[in-house]
Amino acid sequence: MSFEALLFQAVNGFASASGLFLVAAGLSIIFGVTRIVNMAHGSFYMLGLYLAVTLAPLLGEAFGGALGFWGGILGAALVTAALGALVEVVLLRRIYAAPELYQLLATFALLLIINDAALAFWGPEDILGPRAPGLSGSVEFLGRRLPDYDIFLALIGPVVLVALHMLLTRTRFGRLIRAATQDREMVAALGINEAVLFTAVFALGTGIAGFGGALQMAREPANLALDLSVLGDAFVVVVVGGMGSIRGAYLAALLVAEVKALCTALGLVELGGFTFNMSRLTLVAEFLVMAVVLVIRPHGLFGRPQPAQARRGEAEAPLVPLGRTGRLIALAVLVCFAAIPLFSAVASYAPVLALDMVIAALFAASLHLLMGPGGLASFGHAAYFGLGAYGTAYAATVLGLPTPLAFGVGMATAAAGAVLFGWFCVRLEGVYFAMLTLAFAQIVWSIAHQWEEVTGGSNGLFGVWPDPPFDSASGLYLAALGVTVLGLVLIRRLVFAPFGLALRAGRDSRLRAEALGIAVDRVRWLAFAIAGTLCGAAGGLFAFAKGSISPEAISVGRSIDGLVMVLLGGVHSLMGPLLGAGGLTLLQDMVMRESPYWRGLLGLIILLIVLIFPSGLAAGLRRKRGSAA
Repeated sequence: MSFEALLFQAVNGFASASGLFLVAAGLSIIFGVTRIVNMAHGSFYMLGLYLAVTLAPLLGEAFGGALGFWGGILGAALVTAALGALVEVVLLRRIYAAPELYQLLATFALLLIINDAALAFWGPEDILGPRAPGLSGSVEFLGRRLPDYDIFLALIGPVVLVALHMLLTRTRFGRLIRAATQDREMVAALGINEAVLFTAVFALGTGIAGFGGALQMAREPANLALDLSVLGDAFVVVVVGGMGSIRGAYLAALLVAEVKALCTALGLVELGGFTFNMSRLTLVAEFLVMAVVLVIRPHGLFGRPQPAQARRGEAEAPLVPLGRTGRLIALAVLVCFAAIPLFSAVASYAPVLALDMVIAALFAASLHLLMGPGGLASFGHAAYFGLGAYGTAYAATVLGLPTPLAFGVGMATAAAGAVLFGWFCVRLEGVYFAMLTLAFAQIVWSIAHQWEEVTGGSNGLFGVWPDPPFDSASGLYLAALGVTVLGLVLIRRLVFAPFGLALRAGRDSRLRAEALGIAVDRVRWLAFAIAGTLCGAAGGLFAFAKGSISPEAISVGRSIDGLVMVLLGGVHSLMGPLLGAGGLTLLQDMVMRESPYWRGLLGLIILLIVLIFPSGLAAGLRRKRGSAA
């Protein structure tokens, strides 16, 4: 690879950096003021592109090509800003008092609704926009052709950066934004109208995202997969740059874009007799960058430790063991689940659905061990689900091990991954912890996707069937039920043991826990390893249940499913993840069969549950039972 080719790719990376910066800048501003991790931010980027490719031709027919193209971009930005303001007024104002994780769940539900709304309005096909008038050519640079529009995009990023800097430092609105970022309570105490400020900030952030999406009209088609793909990149850029730092967001976007450009330019590289296709690293380059940065600088390039925030809502009730009535109810539920194979002749689908619920319950319960007693929200828990599934599948198909041993290999593989990744993750807090777990999960996904000799690549591993007596539907289901019950019992024993008390102490006050002699990081690391091992057990059961495993098992969507299960049921209840897992599995099964727009319908149901039970189903039901008494 020549120096000229590397330089050309580096210059070309500036255009990609501008697109990343525009979507990340809006997310950074919104989080800095409102403290909301807006999972729907990528949806506004996607809407900006869809609106631009729709408005530009219409305006072009009325006012001409140039005015139509640029008017479409400006109109898309304004419409997305207006939609953002509407979302803040109608939805977010109702949940500001709710725990932050439930705000995340509400915005994820909004993502599902917006995606299906776009599907209904624009259809499933990609939509191409017009070329930019006057910028459809190219210039020769280092013996290659560089598109004019890419040069324009490379210049837009610094222009917007300077404009935002001026807004934040030279205007009263900007001073209010910076003040709210530093101390939101003090801003309210000074008599500033928080409602108006939050609406304006949300409109600004979503408008910038829509503007960034609209600018891509001449580079890529509008499609329904943009929301999640862009959201992941935006979170990476915001976290690498430092939460709330606009300058950091631009430098992080530039760093990520240049690393991707470098991987593309290097192509095939031979090291020590091994040939590596560096271009494949573009799938996970941003997450590699994030993992390295967060390990070295836990708060990003320009971030600072966030001040401790007071807990919102009512004080959490202390966890108590099940009483006699609770144990009887748990036993009755267990008997009902154990009796499901007896009804397979009447309802043949019941054991299949029950098996999915059992596996989901173990997956959610393992994540709850981190999120509830540990206070650690993992965005990449699917990594250990996938490691357990792949380890089990490889041991059963390639090594030919019997089912119990293959299952043990899967759990050991997940445990090894959890021990390794957990050592780095537990030293971080809050969003930084969550994003580092996501980075490691994406690295595992990339390995599963590309290590074809071991994982089968994108096709995965097939023929993962258990040996007798687990080869029947009833045998596998009862074995899965037994494993899940053992895992749940282990979690309950740990939570009420001194280990669980130490874990909760580190969650409630790290400084006080360390002053009492508790090694918080060590306790969290052990909890991370146990949660990953149990999650790997769920993955191994999944591989035997489906007969195959593919990289989708490690996708971001799987991790989000786990978060939704825990949050739906309730973080502060040991029964919460079980209710959430059962409820979400039933919802997905029923909604997917009833409507082609099942994502939007599922999002509406989740949104209603969040609004009615802002602390989860278990806490809501317990509160209603208490009020009835």
